[in-house]
Amino acid sequence: MKSGLIESSVEDGIALLTINNPPLNILSHPLLLELKAITKKLKADKRVRVIIITGKGSFFGAGADIKELSAIKTKRIGERFAKEGQAVLNLIESLGKPVIAAINGLCIGGSNELAMACHLRIASEDAWFTQSEITLGLIPGFGGTQRLPRLIGKARAMETILTGGRIIASEALSIGLVNKVVKGDVLIEEAKKLAENIGNKGMLSVKACIDAINNGMDTSLKKGLDKEAKLFGKLCETEDKKEGVSAFIGKRVPKFKDR
Repeated sequence: MKSGLIESSVEDGIALLTINNPPLNILSHPLLLELKAITKKLKADKRVRVIIITGKGSFFGAGADIKELSAIKTKRIGERFAKEGQAVLNLIESLGKPVIAAINGLCIGGSNELAMACHLRIASEDAWFTQSEITLGLIPGFGGTQRLPRLIGKARAMETILTGGRIIASEALSIGLVNKVVKGDVLIEEAKKLAENIGNKGMLSVKACIDAINNGMDTSLKKGLDKEAKLFGKLCETEDKKEGVSAFIGKRVPKFKDR
């Protein structure tokens, strides 16, 4: 199915979203609104277990629309612009379903912030990343100053953001910005393999894992452990837990029913 600036399809429990906003797949305001609407639909779609986001052609994305940025003249409008973008990416991060970024080619500014909001990232060998807002007299506004340090550490994130420097795929892998680097012609295939691996698990426990990790990053160790224990206890009452343990004892593949 093609809808405006994002192509979407669902097959075998995997939703593939392809950003198609040529020539550079910029994250314009209309595209963000469409991404928000599609993401909400996929959250409610019981067929969908895992989501993959990629870019059409040779680019994952070149970030925010420069024309939109140039039109911002007041702090009120600027703050609203940032918060609207943050809201879309927060929705993706807290979706309750795993979202994988399949990063092809350049991944600049807001597009890198989109990738970081996804739960996992696979990059093609020719991919490269930057938070270059400082070259525009700005800072990252869609979460980059918060998510990048959490992924690669404060010092490395500080350097990247303050210099607007470029990170190539191999370096992105070594510092933890991406989970895996593959050849470009198998990028989507590898992303789907990862999606299938996760999608075969019970979605109740998958969601609980995401919730525990996301919440734990924003609180103290003690509160994070309390959250983990509560989620663990809740899962102990599910049919999926009973099936998983039974399958392990019986040396067979579990058949989870998400209940």
